[in-house]
Amino acid sequence: MSDRNWAETGVSRRKFLVTSGAIGSAGLAGCSGSTGTTGGNGNGGGNGTGGNGNGNGGNGDGNGGSSDDTETNDGNGPALLTAEGSSTVYPISNTGSSYWNANAPPSDGEYWGSNDETSVPGWDEIETDMYLADYFASQFGFEPTDQRSNPPYNTTVSLSHSGTGCEAVRDELVDIGNSSGPITAELGISESAADEQFVDHVVGRDGQPVVVSSDVYENGVQQLTGEQIRGIYQDEITNWSEVGGPDQEIYAIGRAEGSGTDTSFRLNMLGDASASMSGVDTRFGQNQQVAEAVANNEGAIAYMALAFTSDAVQPIAIDFEGTVYEPDRDAENTIFDSEYPLNRDLHMYTKVTDATPSGTDRREGAFLNMFLTEFGQTVFVEDNNYIPLPTSDIESEAGKLPDPA
Repeated sequence: MSDRNWAETGVSRRKFLVTSGAIGSAGLAGCSGSTGTTGGNGNGGGNGTGGNGNGNGGNGDGNGGSSDDTETNDGNGPALLTAEGSSTVYPISNTGSSYWNANAPPSDGEYWGSNDETSVPGWDEIETDMYLADYFASQFGFEPTDQRSNPPYNTTVSLSHSGTGCEAVRDELVDIGNSSGPITAELGISESAADEQFVDHVVGRDGQPVVVSSDVYENGVQQLTGEQIRGIYQDEITNWSEVGGPDQEIYAIGRAEGSGTDTSFRLNMLGDASASMSGVDTRFGQNQQVAEAVANNEGAIAYMALAFTSDAVQPIAIDFEGTVYEPDRDAENTIFDSEYPLNRDLHMYTKVTDATPSGTDRREGAFLNMFLTEFGQTVFVEDNNYIPLPTSDIESEAGKLPDPA
């Protein structure tokens, strides 16, 4: 393995930190705010990485975790909806939260509704005179506010890892645990235990790419086989010349253990969530840190989420047993297709409790339902460079939500 000056990022599995639901992409490197379950002020613009979600959150006092009547302890209204976890799911979840908290009027046209110049995707299926969050919340029995930046209840999304998000929802520290890996692998539990304890809400998919630094890409390594990638990450291939590239040591970058990206890569590429990855030179806690490391180091290779690729972080084609999957949406076989072996679901987990035996309360249902529309799939999923769900899957996911009011 190579020895680099790039400092390895220490990764801690940390408790939930309540932050504004409108954290911009600059906030991806770390979240801070009041701890525990008390909601703070949700003010601020919210640009989801790879997306376009701007919005101001209103003031929101509330408690994390599910409750039987979804009210705050003082009875003043619905509790703050809290989510935490995966940096892969974060662009989807946080952009959605920013839109929700902004509660734009239907005359907006850019973020909600329509005007003389533009309309949001899927508006012809919605066509309401209600504000954004008012509309989705009202479908589950919440009273509209008819006020911009004042939704029926506020939402907030914190950034950590898939494993941390799964632990947080398990421990009822948050309402929703975001994960880009299955909760069975993240928590080390069986499928039956997961089905008994959680509801798995899939909101989109990621065609997890393998990327290389621009110097490697420009020197001919634009395609590798699955076996070659396995060899690199299991320390069997250490020089790019062994796979048709330059005579240069390979700098193999991995995601932090406990991240859904790492768990999914091991499962799909190496066949086991606990498979050895002795070829990894360094690990980083978040996708954007991986992207920066690939962009700033020669000879680099990494696995990451699609939303964080760029001209400086080039996805490569991968040959799996004779089928070449291209990083091109229009290719016959593409990493944007569900048949791509590294394709993975993006999850928002909720918890079954005595208070919520169905596993999903009305606040959670209203928020999640926003993602299961053409509007949500386009703006929050596709516009963040992820893969929208097919109609049949959207219908299946909608069936997991509470009955509309």
